[in-house]
Amino acid sequence: MTMNTFFDSFKNHFLISMPHLDDPHFEHTVIYLCQHTEDGAMGIIINRPSNIDFTELANHLDMSISAHHLAAESIYTGGPVEAERGFILHTTDKKWSNTLPVTDEVSLSASLEALEDIAQGNGPNAFRITLGCAGWDAGQLESEIANNDWLVCEADLDVLFHTPSDMQFTAATQVLGIDMTRLSPDIGHG
Repeated sequence: MTMNTFFDSFKNHFLISMPHLDDPHFEHTVIYLCQHTEDGAMGIIINRPSNIDFTELANHLDMSISAHHLAAESIYTGGPVEAERGFILHTTDKKWSNTLPVTDEVSLSASLEALEDIAQGNGPNAFRITLGCAGWDAGQLESEIANNDWLVCEADLDVLFHTPSDMQFTAATQVLGIDMTRLSPDIGHG
């Protein structure tokens, strides 16, 4: 395989949906890109809590939670791909056998062992548990970015792990210095 010398990876970046993006899966979302190569991309929506909490997930998996402060922790909708599969975005202070390092500070895991450690209070310092992910085939994400479906900015760890989900969209756009409330989906369509 020959490498395109012009390929620009957006791994460890946020994708912020633009107002005209007409897809209910991605409307008003912030996605953290975990992988982005010439073959495609994979990311996790970080600002869409589901109606499932950690207790419900643990019960479904026959797992007990001894870290009771996590019982009501929200489980997020990470995207429409593999919607039944759990993904954990987390800081790199913990890793398991199938942990994918994204950067020196962020990893992605998808193991029952990781969930069990979190339930026991032995998890990483910061994490976000999701069901599902977002995925793009080769060239698909680049095409969507060229179509202005997404704003792209470097990921901010504070926004990723320490900003409430209802504030993440605004916080991510502020990384770029943009006020999304001033953007209209009808720009240029008079």
